[in-house]
Amino acid sequence: MGGSIGAMANEMVRGVELNYVRSGDSGPDVVWGHGLSSNRRSEDGFGLLDFGRLAGACRLLRYDARGHGASGYTPEPTAYSWTELGRDQLALTEQLGIGRYVAAGASMGCGTALHAAVSAPDRIRALVLVIPPTAWETRAERVEIWEQVAQVIEAKGAEGFIAGMAAMPKPDPLAGRPEWDDNMAANARRTDPVRLAGLFRGAGHADLPPREAIATITVPTLILAWTGDPGHPQSTAEQLAELLPQAELHLASTWDQFRRWTDHTVDFLTSLPTI
Repeated sequence: MGGSIGAMANEMVRGVELNYVRSGDSGPDVVWGHGLSSNRRSEDGFGLLDFGRLAGACRLLRYDARGHGASGYTPEPTAYSWTELGRDQLALTEQLGIGRYVAAGASMGCGTALHAAVSAPDRIRALVLVIPPTAWETRAERVEIWEQVAQVIEAKGAEGFIAGMAAMPKPDPLAGRPEWDDNMAANARRTDPVRLAGLFRGAGHADLPPREAIATITVPTLILAWTGDPGHPQSTAEQLAELLPQAELHLASTWDQFRRWTDHTVDFLTSLPTI
């Protein structure tokens, strides 16, 4: 594991305390955003990337988004649109003295990164987009699903949520790997049901920026996606790769391909021009 590890800290950002940790001492500044209902602790239990290795190639900032993990919760559903989460990220980095940075993240973190890049292109040096979520025309169906999930949580608590999520299709690389579900279940049991339901209802206000706005992003971009996941379809990743002029796409259909994602990310970060 490379890079120095900093202590957890809190920063008041746009009316909510965001909990964060910084690690690594050289290379580009990278800001990582996790997915819906996830947080740093759950990612450390089963992460899409090896964050210890990543910190050896960059100065890494990881934070729990508004309403998630050790950060503060606000009840307004519209505060969880990816537009607003992008504003949170830009404000947090500015308050911490981070200038241009690589906006990186998974699922909800992808939406956060893309909205930050569209609204403040001068702040974003590159993008790392991991499992881009369903968007645009296919987003409406997902919004309905998340409202149903919120209602299940309100009626049956975390156990109802866990049972429902376990019944949903698994991405191809995770087939036959129960540790993913085990980690998700443990995280759900640690989360207040009122907060958890609010996060899923808030996701109903989220979508990626319009295609024409994304097409204006010209920075180097790494896209890591998997197959077999309706919530993070291959089609979204492929459309992003077509829209973004400097995009590099890697698809994973097997466990071995998935486990190479950290290698792809380290190679991408170390290939960025120095500034």
